[in-house]
Amino acid sequence: MKSIADRVGVSRQLVSIVLRELPGASDQTRRSVLAAARELGYHPDASARALRGKRTRRIGVVFTMRQPFEVDLVENLFESARERGFSLVLAPITPRRGQEAVMAELLEQRVEGVIVLAAEHGGAEIRGLPDGVPALMLGGPRSDSSPDDFRVDDGIGTRLVIEHLVGLGHSRIAYVTGGDGPNGETRRAAYEEAMASHGLTGSIDVVPGRYTEEGGAEATLRILSRERLPTAVVGGNDRIAMGVLGTLIRHGLRVPADVSVAGFDDASLARLPYVQLTTVGYDPARLADLAMAGMIRRIEEPNAVPVRHREAPHFVLRSSTAGPRAEDAGCPR
Repeated sequence: MKSIADRVGVSRQLVSIVLRELPGASDQTRRSVLAAARELGYHPDASARALRGKRTRRIGVVFTMRQPFEVDLVENLFESARERGFSLVLAPITPRRGQEAVMAELLEQRVEGVIVLAAEHGGAEIRGLPDGVPALMLGGPRSDSSPDDFRVDDGIGTRLVIEHLVGLGHSRIAYVTGGDGPNGETRRAAYEEAMASHGLTGSIDVVPGRYTEEGGAEATLRILSRERLPTAVVGGNDRIAMGVLGTLIRHGLRVPADVSVAGFDDASLARLPYVQLTTVGYDPARLADLAMAGMIRRIEEPNAVPVRHREAPHFVLRSSTAGPRAEDAGCPR
């Protein structure tokens, strides 16, 4: 502060007022002090400021760094928080850092709220959230102790994919699930409902899987052991679909000439020119912004009405899907 004061020609007390964002300095002085601070490379100590004040304006984010949709949302949460005068404290769950340790770290940082994108071991539910700190679920697990839940509408997204494939003439459509992972049961049920709505109840084909490329590959090997293959395979997410696609090709099948493949999430890998995966996408910037606004609302209005937001996804057509083979086109449903 002395260096800034000397450069601008004001007192250290006035510099302190400006840097602490307190009233008492003219607009011109504020501009001059902040300009000098930037030139000198000064950055305020957020931790010290938090200790002095009643609020930290920090929001914790629990995630795993393993699912592409989590990374997309976290990147956009940074911008949404900054625009509202908040900062993020990232708390990744890893094989060696469980939920208990992660939550303890966030409480030590005096976060005002927690946004949860993932649970320990990739589960569909999260329990044991800390008392006294509001929590919001975003895109991943659910929690009975969190009033606010923001995620993509899994039912709409899954139906969009099935309607696309049925429209192309497919009737033998297999679905590889996300197991007991977040949204896995919702998406599986939506697949079955969509098939039934097209008169394809007898063709429902659910293959157990996991939300990973390995899970998709293992499920595909089971499919390949059959005498009769489906004409299309839908993965519960893009990582599953990538495992399906790679395994089919490795075993000499053509995608989509022999088998069409589709996913869910529109992850960055799905857009690669040598993949071109048909999938379901959403706007992560919009969903993150809505969630951040909901988190801050919950912090400032603890008794506000709970919010259950379902973001409408959109269908993304790429080259991994096409009509069924000619010999399968007229198969009875």
